[in-house]
Amino acid sequence: MTMLENSGPDVTALRDEASHEPDPVHTGPVTKETQIIAIYGKGGSGKSFALSNLSYMMAQQGKRVLLIGCDPKSDTTSLLFGGKACPTIIETSSAKKLAGEEVKIEDVCFQRDGVFAMELGGPEVGRGCGGRGIIHGFELLEKLGFHDWGFDFVLLDFLGDVVCGGFGLPIARDMCQKVIVVASNDLQSLYVANNVCKAVDYFGKMGGNVGVAGILINKDDGTGEAQAFAAEVGIPILASIPANEDIRRKSANYQIIGRPDTEWASLFEELAINVAEAQPASPRPLTQDGLLGLFKPEDTGGNVELVPATQADMRGGTYEQKPSLEVVYDSV
Repeated sequence: MTMLENSGPDVTALRDEASHEPDPVHTGPVTKETQIIAIYGKGGSGKSFALSNLSYMMAQQGKRVLLIGCDPKSDTTSLLFGGKACPTIIETSSAKKLAGEEVKIEDVCFQRDGVFAMELGGPEVGRGCGGRGIIHGFELLEKLGFHDWGFDFVLLDFLGDVVCGGFGLPIARDMCQKVIVVASNDLQSLYVANNVCKAVDYFGKMGGNVGVAGILINKDDGTGEAQAFAAEVGIPILASIPANEDIRRKSANYQIIGRPDTEWASLFEELAINVAEAQPASPRPLTQDGLLGLFKPEDTGGNVELVPATQADMRGGTYEQKPSLEVVYDSV
């Protein structure tokens, strides 16, 4: 007689448990308590300014917020910390490695009024790949316990001019739930925003789960191109920060305007709510002609035609076709 043939109460209980079908495997969308949001924008579009103020307002609303600068310029947190530069994860890791020491969280993460912030950093000019630096930075964050930190929001400030390699990591590897683009009413910033939408669309067709949750229009002068872009691409406008001299001056002086006691409080309160509630969606990126079509032709050179060059043009004069010396064999 084997043990399983024993009709004791323990065996009976095991058989009863085994007779029940297991719960079906969950195949719906993955949900996480922490919202990880990647924000992309052209250099100079004001995304670091917007994110510093957004993260500050979220913290004042009682949210636990981590802001991570993923731009090699390492200037995401400058405004948050009054112009002071944080030691970056990349440079700290290199220094600690030379000293034979381990990187600790207090070496790279700093806080102000409830906002936690850090900079990934990047290599010195001509000494390495910025995208690879981003990958190395995230690998180190995982060792420091990134997935165990109890934040409500993690905001990733990414350089939007480049969406390849490490800079496209959140989109390519589903490291975030949604993407937000920052742009103004100019062709270059909307070109970058459209490129990010193309990346999201591409990886979505490859099975990715990241979507675009919306656009933040910064330095809005009222000309309407960014609004038209949002409508064409099919993404919502999360907020419009006006082109305003008071905002420009305070930003240049490293002042936070996203505080509950300022005249701009309601703007960033609304932005914080919209960012939290916006659902990721699949964008409809524009072609280059479609992007140019958002602007008046006289503003972008849209009336310029592509005129093919000839051999004569390339030689600065006339060109006489010469017989080819190539040997052509008859087919057998």
